[in-house]
Amino acid sequence: MSLKIGTREVKDTIILDLSGQLTLGEASAALRAEVLDAVSHGYRKMLLNLAEVTYIDSAGIGELTSAFTSVKNRDGALKLVNLTKRVHDLMQITKLYTIFDVYDDERKAVASFAS
Repeated sequence: MSLKIGTREVKDTIILDLSGQLTLGEASAALRAEVLDAVSHGYRKMLLNLAEVTYIDSAGIGELTSAFTSVKNRDGALKLVNLTKRVHDLMQITKLYTIFDVYDDERKAVASFAS
């Protein structure tokens, strides 16, 4: 199963709804392109909804980290919401919880950009 990416806007935050597997190849390239496109269109508040992500490999982890850096380097913020148990455990094992702001509730995640 490949990665599908849907985009929507809530207030001035762009939300990327990811579904499928975030792996080396087309999936990681698609996420990179989507993030760079959003940033180039002026979005500085980005939320990645990982509720439907079933698997992430090391390239996917690298792409999440790269996306975080790309947005931050343009004076923005990237946050994660709705992690599955598998992705949640992976974030703990890799210590990426120390880098990303992670939320279980989309409304709270969007509201956190204002503070």
